[in-house]
Amino acid sequence: MLQIITPLPHVVKTTTGAKKKPIEFFTRAMSSEYLINDSKYSFLKELGLSATNGGVYDGAWKGSGETVKSICPSNGKVIAEVKYGNTSDYDSCVRASEKAWQVWADLPAPARGEIVRQIGDALRQKLVPLGKLVSIEMGKIVPEGIGEVQEYVDICDYAVGLCRSLSGSIIPSERPGHVLLENWNPLGVVGVISAFNFPVAVYGWNSAIAMVCGDTVLWKGSETTPLVSVATTKIVVDVLEKNNLPGAIATLCSGRADVGKAMAADRRIKLLSFTGSCEVGNLVGVEVQKRFGKHLLELGGNNALIVDEDADLNMAVQAAVFACVGTAGQRCTTTRRLILNKKISKEFLDRLKKAYQQILGRMGDALTEGVLVGPLHSEVSVNKYRDTIEQVKKAGGKIEFGGKVLDGPGFFVEPTIVTGLPHDSPIVHNECFAPIVYVLEANDLNEAVSFNNEVNQGLSSSLFTTNLGKIFEWIGPKGSDCGIVNVNIPTNGAEIGGAFGGEKHTGGGRESGSDAWKQYMRRSTITINHSKNLPLAQGIKFE
Repeated sequence: MLQIITPLPHVVKTTTGAKKKPIEFFTRAMSSEYLINDSKYSFLKELGLSATNGGVYDGAWKGSGETVKSICPSNGKVIAEVKYGNTSDYDSCVRASEKAWQVWADLPAPARGEIVRQIGDALRQKLVPLGKLVSIEMGKIVPEGIGEVQEYVDICDYAVGLCRSLSGSIIPSERPGHVLLENWNPLGVVGVISAFNFPVAVYGWNSAIAMVCGDTVLWKGSETTPLVSVATTKIVVDVLEKNNLPGAIATLCSGRADVGKAMAADRRIKLLSFTGSCEVGNLVGVEVQKRFGKHLLELGGNNALIVDEDADLNMAVQAAVFACVGTAGQRCTTTRRLILNKKISKEFLDRLKKAYQQILGRMGDALTEGVLVGPLHSEVSVNKYRDTIEQVKKAGGKIEFGGKVLDGPGFFVEPTIVTGLPHDSPIVHNECFAPIVYVLEANDLNEAVSFNNEVNQGLSSSLFTTNLGKIFEWIGPKGSDCGIVNVNIPTNGAEIGGAFGGEKHTGGGRESGSDAWKQYMRRSTITINHSKNLPLAQGIKFE
């Protein structure tokens, strides 16, 4: 959560009547109380952060927009300040990115891969402090914060291998003396708009792949995690500059919605990767399409985990706890719907409630060792949780567990289990980004799959079963319609080697592994005639 600072400039007069320069006395006085000045958070300064930070990088650090306070969701205290950019700063970033592309695109792909390898090593050196910053600014526990930075490290390693295998094709030509080729070239400037819940990893997935493909990257991080954006960009830029390359290969423009709108409408942004809600993603997609641009959308999930009658219940309960409660229910892949076979539903629910009870004792400050569940990200998130609980009660749902906002500092709520609502209830179909899971019953797997597929989103899904035949039904053409289809694992916790993304209202985009790299390049089909004749395709005679 961010709060706008209204500086109170004080003019100090001398006895001679001369005026000294205005100073932001109020801001300076308050900044001494910021967490960055507390020895407990000394790791923040290891990342090159200070009490006030420029949120724009176009080759130099600056920020011409408003100054905002970044709030720690675990205690509600100010971490530090960031100076946002405005649309003028954004334009400067694009121009710097375009100029840097002229240098970057000329480097061979393996040379670009070497730079990305160094970025991965630099991230390794800052793995713990950057992971802790993710914890105190986003709210996820330290192991998850460090794990998120590790994702960026891993995708750098993946990209290094990719840089030597960005292969085209040689295709047989039907014409004598002709060669048919397929070649891939970089797009240019790629825009990335990331969300608060994965403030490092999503940028990493996009930037590491885009960079080895020969693109420059302009990043607008989440409005509520600007310090993570600044710290991460500092690490990347330091590597670029040490190699005598333009830092603007990786530009940053922290800001409000006006910056995001400018990115969507800007023809200079050859691909816009957007992670966020379905509602905003729809607006972004339409705006980009208006200019016939390319977009990569990673939107809502409303994911389901199915437990069939022959499932290993011990494994399924353990998976469901992490899937529903991990990251305080704020992953794109969090389980929102538990679809249980009627024969095992009561036993499973009883076990799940006991597991939730144990979780309550391990909630707290995300930075504290041993904590399993941290806070929601902001007061806005808490209000949405509270409103959803009220809607559940009005609709006749039963709160089996949780349902309360916790007192005290920070934005904490109880993990919540809801029963008694129909599978097609509007509340069940409306994803609330909080630890609320709806328990549904199904008569058999076919009905469970139909429940899974009936929501608008199609990101992640999982089936727990020991029946081999059912597994192949689940992953087949009449099974899950999601982009991620799991068996006997949670809906969350994807690896970087596969393409990450979903279908339907999730947006259809794919990031990270597999052949997701193709979205960051343009494909050319090339025909070369090395003969002395000019035959036409399909045997056409024009003579």
